[in-house]
Amino acid sequence: MARKPTPSPSLPAGITLLAWLGWAMVVLIADQFTKVLIMGYYQLGDSTPVTSFFNMVRVHNTGAAFSFLASAGGWQRWLFTGIGIAAVALITWMLKKHATQTLFAFALASLLGGALGNVIDRVLYGYVVDFLDFHAQGWHFPAFNVADSAITLGAACLILDELLRVRRGR
Repeated sequence: MARKPTPSPSLPAGITLLAWLGWAMVVLIADQFTKVLIMGYYQLGDSTPVTSFFNMVRVHNTGAAFSFLASAGGWQRWLFTGIGIAAVALITWMLKKHATQTLFAFALASLLGGALGNVIDRVLYGYVVDFLDFHAQGWHFPAFNVADSAITLGAACLILDELLRVRRGR
């Protein structure tokens, strides 16, 4: 089913698009800045306990989410880079087309900034730098970064946007 636009009453689409690209840039800068800090202060495998359930670490992920295909031999770097570049192109096109739909555009811009952050890592280093490490009583969540957080936020907002759209259609 085609998306039914809900235009913003205050801003033209061009200005709104620039605002969303600005948000994507904020996400990208925050992601890359935090990764530079981690790489400057931590060696691979270093860890600093912050709380009883959170550590700062330096981990290199050569795979995708949850280290999927991490030990595949190196070809996955270019596969995931290509997928990331394709996602950036598609998201940018969709963002331009739907810039006035606030929640949808926020979700897309968050995905865009996160995808760009991880693509930059893959191109520059051959892996994604992860550093946020949550754990509790033997349970351990895989380390992640700001880009991953933005991608997760964007995906959650896409789901919420769709649920709200379907609800409005009833």
